[in-house]
Amino acid sequence: MSRETATFFLCGDVMTGRGVDQILPHPNRPELHEPYVHDAREYVELAERANGPIPRPVGPGYIWGDALAVLDRAGPDARIVNLETSVTCADTYWPGKDIHYRMHPANISCLAAARLDVCALANNHVLDYGYAGLEETFRVLHAAGIRSAGAGRDRLEAEQPAIVDIGAGSRLILFSTGSATSGIPSTWAATDHRAGVDLLPDLSKASADRLLDRIARVANRGDLVVVSIHWGSNWGYAVPESHVRFAHRLLDGGVALVHGHSSHHPRPLEIYNRKLVLYGCGDFLNDYEGIGGYEEFRSNLALMYFPTLRVESGELVALRMTPMRIRRMQAVHAAPEDGQWLARTLTRASARFSVRVETVEADEIGVALTAHVLPT
Repeated sequence: MSRETATFFLCGDVMTGRGVDQILPHPNRPELHEPYVHDAREYVELAERANGPIPRPVGPGYIWGDALAVLDRAGPDARIVNLETSVTCADTYWPGKDIHYRMHPANISCLAAARLDVCALANNHVLDYGYAGLEETFRVLHAAGIRSAGAGRDRLEAEQPAIVDIGAGSRLILFSTGSATSGIPSTWAATDHRAGVDLLPDLSKASADRLLDRIARVANRGDLVVVSIHWGSNWGYAVPESHVRFAHRLLDGGVALVHGHSSHHPRPLEIYNRKLVLYGCGDFLNDYEGIGGYEEFRSNLALMYFPTLRVESGELVALRMTPMRIRRMQAVHAAPEDGQWLARTLTRASARFSVRVETVEADEIGVALTAHVLPT
């Protein structure tokens, strides 16, 4: 018997390296190779100055905080994040890059605690500690039972999707890819003879069609295809026209949902021909507390996205978004006024797509947002 709908959990960047790694039970050596900060523990100190002491070491589920209860209550059919760090003890960092993220492999339990199904890896931090770090990232994730997509030991492997059985003969098929607009170095592109990420050459119609050709070779009737894209700048609400055209081409070609990320705060969303585009999901977990600048974007606020899709068509049935706040390097419930601020901000940002975001009645797992298309 086939199923009618499926619900997924999606969020943006999960950055468990650097300062976050330092509060976990098995931190890497704290040395950094950044222009201004040379010890990862400084990021912990900044967070503590902003919001109070952080216990150390924290347990595996600490960083997820209230999000774990939200996930349990929602019961999604698959859990998907963009993992923006390498998972390695390697010390050789990528030269010429200012920022490098790594989490110690012994801390993998912090990802397992959220029962993640898939980590998208086509981003600008997964190779921060070189090819050895990337290889270790694969091994550790897969040993923990977490699938990955978007990076591989060669081009063929990097282009392979992650596949999750969601029951009744249906599958989630997740392709992870990235754009140089997010800061992914061109030298990170996987080739026939070199490990790396699935890096798009551009956001042209031809690139979208090549991706659709790959999807067609894998997807069957009853499968839901999600394309997870690391693209765009860190700040601002503007969505380049090239991103819109690329997303539309994918959805017209049978993709069910476009999961965009790279920005440090949530960006506009669109419901195009009844299918969902998340142009930028924002950071979900990071070590940015106490860092000044860009306060108007309120990047300490994060969103958990729970789209429910019709399996037969990929059309959006409902979208629930749960606002969270990053505090003491932990995701906690956002206050109702924070949820209202996010709703107003995303409504303004999504006006070009005729989408309105509204708060709905709060319950025991906190305030929630939903989105709908305004009548034309």
